[in-house]
Amino acid sequence: MRKVILFIAFILLNTYHGICSNPDCSTISIDNGKLKLSFEQSTGRLVSFQNVKTSYEYINPAIVESVPWKINTAQSQPSIHSLPTRVRIAKVNPLAVEIKWEQADNTTGPEVIVYISLDKEKALSYWSIKINKIGNCHIENIQFPILYGIKDLGKEDLAVSSWLGNLIHNPRQNLKKGMTPRTFTWNQPGELSMQLIALYNSQKKSDGLYLACNDTLSYTKDFSMTFDTEYSKYNITNILPYNNQIDTYSPSYQAIIGSFDGDWISAAKMYREWGIRQKWCRESRFKNGKIADWLPKTAVWIWNRGRSSNVLSEAIDLKQRLGLPVNAYWHWWHNCSYDDGFPEYIPPREGRESFIKAVSDAHNKGVHCIVYMNSFQWGNSTNSWTKENAEPYSVKTIDGGNYSHIYNIFTNKPLTPMCMATEFWQNKYSTLCDTVINNYHTNGVYMDQACLNYRCYDSSHGHEIGGGNYWVDGFKNLTSLIRSKISNQTEPILAGEGSGEDWMAHLDLFMTLDPSRERYAGVGNSEPIPLFQAVYHDYAITYGSYSSLVYPPYDELWPAKYSPANQETILPDHFNSQYLMEQARAFVWGMQPTIANYHSFLTQNKKAEIDFLIDLAKTRNRALKYLLYGVYYRCPEIHSHKIAIDISKISIYAGREGNTVTNYRTTVPTIYSSAWKSSDGCLGIALANINNKLNTVSFTLSTSEYNLHKTGDIYVITDKGRTFLKKYNDEAVIINLPIAARSTCVIEFIPTRKQTTLN
Repeated sequence: MRKVILFIAFILLNTYHGICSNPDCSTISIDNGKLKLSFEQSTGRLVSFQNVKTSYEYINPAIVESVPWKINTAQSQPSIHSLPTRVRIAKVNPLAVEIKWEQADNTTGPEVIVYISLDKEKALSYWSIKINKIGNCHIENIQFPILYGIKDLGKEDLAVSSWLGNLIHNPRQNLKKGMTPRTFTWNQPGELSMQLIALYNSQKKSDGLYLACNDTLSYTKDFSMTFDTEYSKYNITNILPYNNQIDTYSPSYQAIIGSFDGDWISAAKMYREWGIRQKWCRESRFKNGKIADWLPKTAVWIWNRGRSSNVLSEAIDLKQRLGLPVNAYWHWWHNCSYDDGFPEYIPPREGRESFIKAVSDAHNKGVHCIVYMNSFQWGNSTNSWTKENAEPYSVKTIDGGNYSHIYNIFTNKPLTPMCMATEFWQNKYSTLCDTVINNYHTNGVYMDQACLNYRCYDSSHGHEIGGGNYWVDGFKNLTSLIRSKISNQTEPILAGEGSGEDWMAHLDLFMTLDPSRERYAGVGNSEPIPLFQAVYHDYAITYGSYSSLVYPPYDELWPAKYSPANQETILPDHFNSQYLMEQARAFVWGMQPTIANYHSFLTQNKKAEIDFLIDLAKTRNRALKYLLYGVYYRCPEIHSHKIAIDISKISIYAGREGNTVTNYRTTVPTIYSSAWKSSDGCLGIALANINNKLNTVSFTLSTSEYNLHKTGDIYVITDKGRTFLKKYNDEAVIINLPIAARSTCVIEFIPTRKQTTLN
C-alpha cells in the first residue's frame, strides 16, 4: 500500500528556532533513580534516555530527527495541511511529563498530547498518546513512540517474540555507509506472539533496551526496528479505525521502554511478571483444565499426509514401538487440492466409509487424530466461491481490493483470506468442524494460520474499519461457536499454527515450527530461541516441527508432471544430525515431540535416529512435571563441544521442479539443555546429547539462584527410569554426569524442604 507520509518532524524542525544538542540546555527531565529521560522544551524531542545506575546514555541527541510521533494518511486521502507546531511541556509530577503540540495562530487542525511516566520501582517508562481535533482526516496510522538515535550497543543481539522466538545476531550485519538502513517489522497480535522485543550487548549483557507494550485487548499494531551502520530507531505503528467521523484517538494501551541487565531470558522474565496476570493466562484452556484428557498425555505427534494408510497406520506402528500415546496431525485427508481448493474439504479423498473405519480403528488402538483445515482461506477458483457468494465476506484492502495470494506453485490457483469477524465465515467454518468431528469422528481440527491477524477495510462487515481488535475477537467467537456445535464424544481439541498470548484462551494446542527453522529458512545470522516458552510454558502446550528423515511428499491432486521420483524416500545420512538437533531442541524447550513423514521402514533404515526419538519421548514422559507443567529458568552454564553438521533447507512438500534441497553447513552444540521449576519447588535440568559419542556434562548449580533449600537429593531421569545420583548439602552443587551417545536425561533436584516460588 503506497502511503503519503506526513513528515511532521521536518516541518517542526524548520519551525522551531535551533536545536539544542545538550540535554542540560532547556530540557525537562524525569528521574526515578533507575531511568532518566530528558525532553527538549522548545521541540518536545527526547534528547536523553539514560540508565542512572550505570550512567549509560542510549541515544545521541544530535541524531534525534524529530518528535516521538508521526501521523500517516493514505494516498487516496487529503493530507493534513495544518500541523501542530506550538509546544507546551509540563512536569506533572517528579515521575511524569506531559507534552502538548498545538496549532499555531489559532489555525484548525489536529493537536497531539503525549504523556510519559516512569515506574516507581523499575527501570521502565510508559508512553501514551492522544490525538484531538482529527476532524475529517483519514489518518491511517500513528507511529508512536519513536525512539531515534539509539547508539550501537556493541555485539548486538535482537530478541524478537516472533512465535516461539528468534534471536538476530548483529542485526546490522553487512550494512555499509551509504546503504539503505535495514528495517525489521512485525505485526502484533500475529507474527509477534507477545508484545516484546529486546536489544542488548551479547557480551556485556547490561544496559539492554526492553521494548514492550501492555495491550490487553488485542488491537492490531506493528513493531519496527531500523538499523544503519551506527544507530538504530525503534517505533510502534498504531493502526487507527479508518473513519472520518473520529475526532479523537488514544490507544487503550501504553508502550513500554526500559533498561535491563542480562539477555533474552532476563527480558522474558520481566515480561512474564506482567503477562501471567493478564486475561489470556487467567482464561488459559491448558491452565484451567479445559483440554481433552488425551492431549497432555501425548508422547509424540506424527505429521503425515495423504490417505489413512499413510497416516493413521504409521501412527499406530510408532505407538506400538514406543509404548506411549502417539497421535496424528493429518494433512491432505481432504477432497480438495492442498493450498488452492479450500474449503472444499468434504468428503475425504479416500471416501466416507474408509475414512471413518480408519479413524475408528485408530481410536481402538489408542491413536487420536486432528485434521487440517485452514482457518480463513477460500480458493477463488472453487465452485463454492461463486455458488456461496463468498467474495463480499473476504478481507478487503484499504482501496477495496482483497488479499488473494498464490501459495500453490503447482496449480497457480489463488487463495483469498476471509474476514474472521463476519458471521458468514464463522458459520461456514464452524459447520465444517461440526461435520469432521461429529460425522467423521475425528479428535479435532488443526486451524492453519490461526495466530495471524488481518486488517479489513470493508464497512459492510460490521466491524471497525482497518484498525481495531475485531480479528482476535472474531476468532474467539468462531471457536466458541465451534465448541457449541461439536460433540465431546471423541474428546476434540482445536489446535492452531503459531503461538500467541492472545489465543491462549481459545486454542488447546499451538504448532510452532521453530525447532526446525533452518529447514525452511536456511542458515543465517539468526537462531530460534524458546522465548514464548520462557514466558508462557505452563499456560500453553506447544508441538510441531518439520523434522523429517525423508524427502517431502507430493499431493496426489497436484499436477502429475511435477511429482518427484524421490518423494518420501530416505534423505542422505549426512542430514541425520539436523534431525537430531531439531528433536533435541523440542525436547529441552518443553514441547511435545513431533516427527514429520514417519514411516515404519525408518526403524530399520534410520534406526539410531528413530531410537533417539523414542528415547527422548520416554524420558520426557517421566519428567512431565518439568517439561509439560514447569516454568522455564536460566540453565546453569554447561560447556558443550561443537560439531559441524549439514543442514537441508527443504519444504514440507516438494519443490516445483529440479533439486528440492539446498545444503548448508553450520556449527552446533552437541549438548542441548534447559532448566525447569516444578510447581512443588523441585528443579529439573533437561539434557540432550546429539553426538554419536559419550559426553560428560559438568556444571555447578547455585541453589539460591533457584530458591532451593541447601540440602536435598539428586536423581537422574532417563528412558529407563529414575535413579538416585547423590545428596547435596551446599549452596554450590557440582555435577559431573556422563551422558550416552544420542540420548537424553533430566537431572532432578529434590530439596529437603520444597519451596514453591513460581513466577
